[in-house]
Amino acid sequence: MKKVLFLLMMLLSFAGSVIAQRTISGKVSSEEGDPLIGATVQLKNTTVGTVTDIDGNYSLALQGDANTLVVSYTGYTTTEVTIGASNVIDITLQASVSQLSEVIVVGYGTQIKSTLSGNISKVSGEDIQSLPVPSIEQALQGRSAGVFIESSNGKPGGAVRVRVRGSSSITASNQPLFIVDGMPLTTAPQNLSGANLNPLADLNFNDVESIEILKDASAAAIYGSRAANGVVLITTKKGKAGKTVIDLNVQTGFSEPTNKREFLNAQEYVDYFTQSAIGGAKYDYLNFPDDWTDEQEAIDWYLLNRATNRFRRYSGHSDYTKLETNTDWQDLAFQDAQSSQATLSARGGTDKTKFFASASWSNQEGILIGNGFERMSGRLNLDQAVSDRFNFGFNMSLARTFTDQVSTDNAFSTPMQLVALSPLTPPRDLDGVLYNTPTTTYYNGLIDLDEAQRDVTSFRTLANAYGRFEILKNLYLNGDIGIDVYNLKDNAFFGRRTDGGNGTNGYGSAFYTQVQNYTSKLYLNYTTALSNVHNLDIIGGTEFQKSATDVARVEGQEFPLDDLKTIASAAEIALGTSTITEFSFLSYFARINYNFNRKYLLTVSGRVDGSSRFGENNRFGFFPAASAGWVLSEEDFLKGGGTLSFLKLRASYGLTGNAEIGNFPQLGLYGAAGYNGQSGLQPTQIPNPDLAWEKTSQLDIGVDFGLFNDRLNGEIDYYVKNTTDLLLDVPVPGTSGFATQTQNLGEIENKGIEVVLNSNNLVGDFKWSTSLNFARNVNEVKALAPGQTLIDGGSSRFMNVVQVGQPIGVFYGAEYAGVDPANGDALWYINKPGQERATTNDYTEAQFVVVILIQILSAV
Repeated sequence: MKKVLFLLMMLLSFAGSVIAQRTISGKVSSEEGDPLIGATVQLKNTTVGTVTDIDGNYSLALQGDANTLVVSYTGYTTTEVTIGASNVIDITLQASVSQLSEVIVVGYGTQIKSTLSGNISKVSGEDIQSLPVPSIEQALQGRSAGVFIESSNGKPGGAVRVRVRGSSSITASNQPLFIVDGMPLTTAPQNLSGANLNPLADLNFNDVESIEILKDASAAAIYGSRAANGVVLITTKKGKAGKTVIDLNVQTGFSEPTNKREFLNAQEYVDYFTQSAIGGAKYDYLNFPDDWTDEQEAIDWYLLNRATNRFRRYSGHSDYTKLETNTDWQDLAFQDAQSSQATLSARGGTDKTKFFASASWSNQEGILIGNGFERMSGRLNLDQAVSDRFNFGFNMSLARTFTDQVSTDNAFSTPMQLVALSPLTPPRDLDGVLYNTPTTTYYNGLIDLDEAQRDVTSFRTLANAYGRFEILKNLYLNGDIGIDVYNLKDNAFFGRRTDGGNGTNGYGSAFYTQVQNYTSKLYLNYTTALSNVHNLDIIGGTEFQKSATDVARVEGQEFPLDDLKTIASAAEIALGTSTITEFSFLSYFARINYNFNRKYLLTVSGRVDGSSRFGENNRFGFFPAASAGWVLSEEDFLKGGGTLSFLKLRASYGLTGNAEIGNFPQLGLYGAAGYNGQSGLQPTQIPNPDLAWEKTSQLDIGVDFGLFNDRLNGEIDYYVKNTTDLLLDVPVPGTSGFATQTQNLGEIENKGIEVVLNSNNLVGDFKWSTSLNFARNVNEVKALAPGQTLIDGGSSRFMNVVQVGQPIGVFYGAEYAGVDPANGDALWYINKPGQERATTNDYTEAQFVVVILIQILSAV
């Protein structure tokens, strides 16, 4: 009986202790409501504590008489919270004034900037909201060191060139990988008529929460074979718990051409050609004196038969002393353009359901006549917490764009070519009909404005859904699936008087393309802290992507009327074709982030990519990377130093790849061939089963610093990028039946320095901050095939070349030596044995040299 009573007392005592032990939980967030991952929650004056999980949540068992929580996170003010009666304590940490506390989106996760050991540049959506530009890349211009952005042609909706730390390829793409909410985007231009258009112009950047640019190998290698040119992560806005907030943003603006050139007016034009005729007569008289009685006879003949005929041709009369027309063709090529934009958005939700919705309209006229861009878009983002362990959501956007195109810059029909027309020629005759050759010097581009059209309409759907389930404490299973459907319709028509329809009684084309890009991924994420100082974040998973492009094209000619513009009205079908092409990727990836007390940082990552674009012997590639960081300001010998508030050294090295080439360069291809009315096939490409990825290794060494409580902070980076196994078309013996084969051969180096300086000049109710950045990149071709130089430009006076020892795309041309005083002809340097710097009038004998070096240099 005594034993039974003793056991009963022991059980009651144990139960009492269990009941007495209390567990508290909650969420640690920033002032913006973002969860803080890996924040330390500790009982004051004890070693008992925990860290927050991927959602910022924590759970902690109280011990003894502890009644205060100490919550800390790098970049945020350490906060003490008194434990009250409630078992749920949510905590909001206040950020320091610096950018070091920013939450940075990384591949398949997030990190605090102060704990990063790689190089990632962040641009907030607030910084680019409502800018008067059509695309997200243009909104990024000048905002990130080492990121060079320029418009290819200046036309609204036109293609944009983006280079992250230089150009790393000759034949493959140099554009970075763009990812929206975890989904890789189609970014290659798809239109047929006019200049290349930019598929990213379909995105409404007012829906963007943040943009992260992964620049070094440590940050980008998690994306493997597509990360050699950098990665741009775009995160759209999410809903927030609380009262629904509705925003309406309306703006309008104007733009006008600047830095116009001064061209000859009518009188100057007459004087110029009069003097030219006189000069030609004097030259003719001196060289052929037997043809003339005296010099004045030669001058009179030239003025009558050459100058007067020219004036009669371009002005309609021979009396060039009576100028009735003085046309400024440059003014006719340009217009004052208007741009308008309106965005309506709603954001809100509850603890369980959060949403963000928006609708937007944008219209931008170009400063060139006949050019404009319009976009209408809508977005809905929804997040739902089903339980404490499972949540899901989806993001969807729809966009329609319309581009009123003009012809390409090198065409005679481009508005810019109008400046070549004579000021003596009026644009129209007395009946209002536009003049054309031979009345005008060249083709009158205004005819294209009235009698041609190049209309490009696109419809784009971006949709992705995700789910996340907590299997065990801090162990999450994540699944994503997404689709990017890009439909483009490009209709063009050229009337019978236009440059494109001349001689055909009108020419029309209908071009349709659809790009379907699917992606899915499944990955595990584990976050933990050991002894409150060893912080560990592990991720690993698999991803699959498939893209298919379906194209249909038909062209017709001989239209009965210019008002009938569709192919159905064409008497003759000139061309009809359709193609389907596709590619796919299968990937496996993993990353480990470790930091000791947020002082010593280490990241190791790797990705295995398999692609349908490469040979069967090299279909898979492995892309590893590692980085390390040391936060010196957390050391005792620098802590609390006053002026220096933050100092971090970091270094990284890794390998990335470039797979942005055609879909079938590794295969032996056959093309359609007909003979005597019978169909057939003929070989068109030699196979290369050993074709592999272009590989870029990159070393980055950097320092992050903060001064005066981080009110002044910045970064300094030095990097070296080496790209090997370039994908080049290499000549092969003619006995093979082919001229070239795509092989891995060649090497390019990029190296440079980046400097970023941020300051918070005024804080409080009135804020004033500045951000400056500078970057210099030096590009050099290290190796090609033996004796190989790649030339782009044919027989033109200046050509772009790729040459060992020079940057990509230098200009290569004849070396100019001045003017020959004897006859006014150009002189060119020529290499002749025994003669130093000899010259010649014969351009074909001139020596060719590099005349301009193209180097990327950006500063803001």
